[in-house]
Amino acid sequence: MSKSILAVILGGGAGTRLYPLTASRSKPAVPIGGKYRLVDIPISNCLNSGISRMFVLTQYNSASLNRHIKNTYHFSAFSSAFVDILAAEQTPDNPTWYQGTADAVRQGLRHIRTFPCEYVLILSGDQLYQMDFTVMLKGHINKGADISIATIPVNAKDAPDFGILKKNDEGFITSFIEKPKSELLPAWESDTGGEMQSAGRNWLASMGIYIFNRDLMFDLLEKEFSEGTDFGKEIIPQSLKNYKVASFQYDGYWTDIGNIYSFYEANLGLTKDIPDFNLFDNTRAIYTRPRMLPPAKISGTTMEKTIIAEGCILNASRIDNSVIGIRSRIGFGTTIISSYIMGNDFYETLDDIEKAHRENIPVTGIGNNCFISHALVDKNCRIGDDVRIVGGAHLENTDHPFYTIKDGIVVIKKGAAIPNGFTIGAE
Repeated sequence: MSKSILAVILGGGAGTRLYPLTASRSKPAVPIGGKYRLVDIPISNCLNSGISRMFVLTQYNSASLNRHIKNTYHFSAFSSAFVDILAAEQTPDNPTWYQGTADAVRQGLRHIRTFPCEYVLILSGDQLYQMDFTVMLKGHINKGADISIATIPVNAKDAPDFGILKKNDEGFITSFIEKPKSELLPAWESDTGGEMQSAGRNWLASMGIYIFNRDLMFDLLEKEFSEGTDFGKEIIPQSLKNYKVASFQYDGYWTDIGNIYSFYEANLGLTKDIPDFNLFDNTRAIYTRPRMLPPAKISGTTMEKTIIAEGCILNASRIDNSVIGIRSRIGFGTTIISSYIMGNDFYETLDDIEKAHRENIPVTGIGNNCFISHALVDKNCRIGDDVRIVGGAHLENTDHPFYTIKDGIVVIKKGAAIPNGFTIGAE
């Protein structure tokens, strides 16, 4: 069955709500979990579902994403498997960049057309979840659907941020509204099942995951809705009248990495005793670039609920409820609380470190006697000694050359050099 389906992963737009993490990279290229990239999630879900032919559509800040995919996903010469980049390109008959999700797929149709398949799976590159797409595909086929949408029950607080739908007893979607206002929600409640309803999750939200019958998708994008630019806002709602659009309800963990706080929560959620998103699963592995790094080296550090990636050198005093990314270096006497330290792309040599000391520049990593709480520290930062970074609700949103504060989270910008004794947010 998996050979009958081809996946298209959307690389996302400018990702302004994830700034400054997206200042120099696209959303799917943002590091997650200490060693992965966001795009590894949909690709891994496909591979674990037996789907091995994928296109990734890219446009904004795509260099690091392209490099990651090129360096990570290699298949046998005797296999038909591939993960190929489809970069936005101007052509004689189409001089514009991607205008939305549907337009991005439309512009890639001339490449997709050459690969035989019966179904096309459309995925987002910036969501965190684990799903077996073959179950969704079987439901799509058994119902005789033209289009299937993965849906998830949400509560009243979250519903206004999603496309909300209603379905009939046969599981086909009858109506759809994009980001309804709170006062409209009572009319859009659905029977989501006893467990979901007891948790107040009474609304069915679109996850932005679609299965199309291949020929229908080509007809919709090239003929019937040739001007439509977005699946959620235009193509799906306008298809309800003439086509069988099915709902596939997913009740597992899923989060849309839409802003800094959701990204922060998703990463720290991995440190729970039993995390909602399970990295420790033999059957649902998350694949990423293999790195020939040494094991982490830890000396004198007390740790609680912490994930440590490979290649780290940790002399910290205490690390609690935090994710420590690859090649992180943390100095003596330092405390890290409820933070994600993304790590480094390289090691400094002893000569580099000596030169930094001579020039009074912090070495790469986090220095001695620092205190960092409720923060995201991007890659390749240089944080000096005696630095205090204290995030929390007491902080107002702001943007500084070294850092950005959003929703109480302090984000240290990629490659920033924080001098000794610098303080952020300490009362």
